Amino acid sequence: MPGSADIDLSKGAFWAAPYAERAAAFGVLRREKPIGFFAEPRVRWAKRGPGFYAVTRHADVVEASRRPEDFSSAEGVMVFERPPESIEFFDSMINMDDPRHARLRRIVSRAFTPNMIKRLDGEIRRVASEIVDGLPRRGTFDVVTDVAERLPLTIICRMMGVPESRHRFVAERTNIILGAGDPEYTPDKAESEPAALLTAAAELAGMVKELAAERAGDPGDDLTSKLVNANIDGEKLTARELGSFFGILLQAGNETTRTAISHGLMLLTEHPEQKRRWAGDFDRYAATATDEIVRVASPIIYMRRTATRDCELNGHHFSKGDKLLLYYWSANRDETVFDDPERFDITRSPNPHLGFGAPGPHYCLGAHLARSEVTAIFRELLGRAPGVHAAGAPDRLRSNFLNGIKHLPCSLS
Repeated sequence: MPGSADIDLSKGAFWAAPYAERAAAFGVLRREKPIGFFAEPRVRWAKRGPGFYAVTRHADVVEASRRPEDFSSAEGVMVFERPPESIEFFDSMINMDDPRHARLRRIVSRAFTPNMIKRLDGEIRRVASEIVDGLPRRGTFDVVTDVAERLPLTIICRMMGVPESRHRFVAERTNIILGAGDPEYTPDKAESEPAALLTAAAELAGMVKELAAERAGDPGDDLTSKLVNANIDGEKLTARELGSFFGILLQAGNETTRTAISHGLMLLTEHPEQKRRWAGDFDRYAATATDEIVRVASPIIYMRRTATRDCELNGHHFSKGDKLLLYYWSANRDETVFDDPERFDITRSPNPHLGFGAPGPHYCLGAHLARSEVTAIFRELLGRAPGVHAAGAPDRLRSNFLNGIKHLPCSLS
């Protein structure tokens, strides 16, 4: 077992190591160095900063999240400094503090009416059923590209009124943004990777602006129409704000659900007794099973905060400008909060995981949507093909920010 001095979160090798090794290392950090300082990872197209503090315990992640006046999101949520030219396309709600954050969240959340949420639940079930209808009954398929990616992307696009003909366009550009640093999605060259990211973001923003202009003159029953045409307490989103909102839907809403579904299928394969229990009484365990999948998967590994002033957290002193990475992945395995945290248990309750972020102003606005999507797809899979299983090893995303899976062969029989 390595000591805390042997652990280096800045190295790509750490994040390429097996899950069990990573979990053991974070266990060491929680015990020996719960708020430890590390050098920043090298990003070819961004200036390397002075380093960061890794916040690994559940209680500390929660406390920092509840204190936005001390620990700000406005400097960015990833460890590296954002290039100035990227801010126009990535300046979304998760990169804001109040009052800007509160204004946008108020407008967007009030557009999600109870009727819209109810309609969404029905639409999610229909799309999940259509996806499973199209899966091969013999042989293998890729659960990531054929199932986990398609469901949230289709729902988000339909929510926003994006035509079916543009769904592939959206998927390809989203993969470039989410897969930054992975050569499958972005060119493996220092001079071309940032250009690919900015181009993909600009193309998505341009599509949303065109859609907003269309809906302004000819509104429909989609979310774009509501956000463009309706003043909510005298406020509405600008075209740029609408573009950044669509971006965060794709980045957070898509990736969280896609990763949870992919990991969920892998976990149920590794723990057949848990799969049999859920399949045998789906509704009884649906809520707890879905949350346990999100806890173990922890799709977003960390979010960054930046100290706004000299302050303290759990006896640790921070100076203004210090970077803190709130490691949800580690907090969701904290032994002081979760009994036997490495055990996958679909009956786990209570389950105060931070898979949708910690309590505070930035708690995930789409948590209900993600839970509904994960539940719907496993309802279809376990109800119609209880023999479904992973048929090979996962091809993991090369990332220290997203706990993604790029490909996972599966079979229904």
